[in-house]
Amino acid sequence: MVEIEVVQGDITRLTVDAIVNAANQWLRGGGGVDGAIHRAAGPQLAEAGGAQAPCPAGEARVTPAFALDPPVRHVIHTVGPVWEDGTRGEPATLASCYRESLAAADTVGARTVAFPAIATGVYGFPAEQAARIAVTTLRGCPTAVEHITLVAFDAGTYAVLTAALAEAEGAEGA
Repeated sequence: MVEIEVVQGDITRLTVDAIVNAANQWLRGGGGVDGAIHRAAGPQLAEAGGAQAPCPAGEARVTPAFALDPPVRHVIHTVGPVWEDGTRGEPATLASCYRESLAAADTVGARTVAFPAIATGVYGFPAEQAARIAVTTLRGCPTAVEHITLVAFDAGTYAVLTAALAEAEGAEGA
């Protein structure tokens, strides 16, 4: 089973093979983690992403990491669902983001991957529910990825992700 850890920090500074970008459908950059990744990777990332756009919610696309420091070789862009009320397929779409991102990581041979909290920023997905979906999906998805880092930008997200991981590990041990 894949090893999962939670850290608080800057996803662009991690030592991993690939980082996942919580992108918009045009893959050319935006705010939040998307903007941070684009700033760190340089303008070529927007060009490469834009060439693969649009990317529907729940899907993933891969580009080189450009100016991100090695060993990061790839950026996996995924578009999370915009939260409306939870009855319009948002949970299934979010789970698809994690599955499709892992499949993309497998395609490029990534063994270590960092994920942000997808769709919990401006897209408004409730953080606790999103964290449970992330952990459950990542733990249950077949993959050759060996280590996943869930990256929280702030203390609140760190607490929510840590709780979801502990809950899943506790349920497994019961």
